[in-house]
Amino acid sequence: MKLDSSIAAIVTGGASGLGRASAMALAAAGVKVAIFDLNEDDGEAVARDVDGCFCKVDILSEDSVLDGFARARAAHGQERVVVHCAMVAAGGKTIGFDKASGGYTRAPTESFERGMLGIAVASYRIASIAALGMAGTEPVNADGERGAIILTSSAASQDGQIGQVTYGSGKGAVNSMVLPMARDLMDLGIRVNAILPGIFATPPMLMVGERAPAVFAGLEASVPFPKRLGRPDEFASLVLELARNSYFNGQCIRIDGAIRMPPK
Repeated sequence: MKLDSSIAAIVTGGASGLGRASAMALAAAGVKVAIFDLNEDDGEAVARDVDGCFCKVDILSEDSVLDGFARARAAHGQERVVVHCAMVAAGGKTIGFDKASGGYTRAPTESFERGMLGIAVASYRIASIAALGMAGTEPVNADGERGAIILTSSAASQDGQIGQVTYGSGKGAVNSMVLPMARDLMDLGIRVNAILPGIFATPPMLMVGERAPAVFAGLEASVPFPKRLGRPDEFASLVLELARNSYFNGQCIRIDGAIRMPPK
C-alpha cells in the first residue's frame, strides 16, 4: 500500500509510547492520522503534532469505539490502516502467598476476565469494526488491497513470565486471531498482522529507569543485541513496513533484540 495523503489511519493508544511513535511515523509519510486514547491532554497534543484528530475512546466500550470510528471517518474518511496499541490488563500470579494471612490466595477470575476483555476482545473489536468499514471501499492498488490491520501482541505471548498469566494469555489470543482473521478477510483484500515487541523504552519502563537504575540496567543487559531497550521509533518502522508491504499477511513478528524472557 502506498502511504500518502490519500490514506487515513487510526492508531489506538496513540497518546504515548508505541502508539505515539506509530502515529508520528505514519504522519511523516503523509498519512492522515486519528488518535484513539483516554488521555485527552496527551492525545490532543499528539494530534496537533501530526496535524490529525483526537478521539477520546475507551476500548472496553463498544459504543465508545464505534463513536470514535465515526468521528475519525468524518474527519479523514475511511481508514485504510489501523494500528492497535491500546490495552487494559493486570498482573498477578495464579496462586500467591499472602504474608498478612499466612496462606495462599488465588488471582481472581474477574481480573483475568478484565485482562482478556482489555487485550483479546478489544483487539477483535477494533479490527472487526475497521474491517467492516474497509470492506465497502474501492481497492487502493492493483492487488485489490483495501486495508491493513496491525495488532500489538508481545514477546510475553510466547515467553510469559511469572505473574503474566493474564497478559500472556491475552496476547497469545491476539496471535491466534491473526491467521484466521487474515483468512476471513482475504477475499476483501484486507491484511492482518501482529507485532510482538520485547522490552521497549516506553514511559512505564523509563519510570523504572528513574526509580531503579540498577533494575533498568539489568533489563538492558538481558537483551542479546543490541544491549538496550527497543526504541519506539523502531516499532514504528515495522508498522510502516507492514502497512506498505502488501505481501506481509497473517504474520506474528517479534521485534526484541533476540531476547527470550526468563521465568522472572
